[in-house]
Amino acid sequence: MEGLGGGRGGDGGDDSQLSKKLHEFWRIYQYYLDKTTPHAVPRWVGTLILALIFAIRVYYVQGFYIIVYALGIYLLNLLIGFLSPLVDPELEPSDGPLLPTKGSDEFKPFIRRLPEFKFWHSITKAFSIAFLMTFFSVFDVPVFWPILLVYWIVLFTLTMKRQVAHMIKYRYIPFSLGKQKYGGKKHAASTSGSRAD
Repeated sequence: MEGLGGGRGGDGGDDSQLSKKLHEFWRIYQYYLDKTTPHAVPRWVGTLILALIFAIRVYYVQGFYIIVYALGIYLLNLLIGFLSPLVDPELEPSDGPLLPTKGSDEFKPFIRRLPEFKFWHSITKAFSIAFLMTFFSVFDVPVFWPILLVYWIVLFTLTMKRQVAHMIKYRYIPFSLGKQKYGGKKHAASTSGSRAD
């Protein structure tokens, strides 16, 4: 009866060893992931290289179009999160929008629903998983790929049209270039001060 779970068997030790190894792997992975945070350009270059390798693999194999389509839908979903504000102005309480709507409003930087680092990390993971899936024939579902391409283009167009309309309606730009600086008053004060002398 001891071997039925009451005592310490070999399985419990194996589970704890496996969980320790997984935890150690995750800690190392997180350490190197954290080190890449300030290096945006090399991160994106690496992801573009991975995407190119994936595209070459799909072209070479002439298959796995359903994986490409699913990847395209997932990337479109990530893009919408990247372009959307953290707090949707449509869902805000009636006390006013958080995004500045007039030039006299206080500057508030654009805060994304999906931050750039998470956007990059999700895209990189998606391309990695999709690339690995191309080595298993079970995922090579025969489909007529032009239909999927046309459907994805229509979906992309409609989604981006709605997103751009939302951006125009609530007057926000999903890219923050820092606090705006106006030199008009400073320049006018310095010229009037020099005339007084």
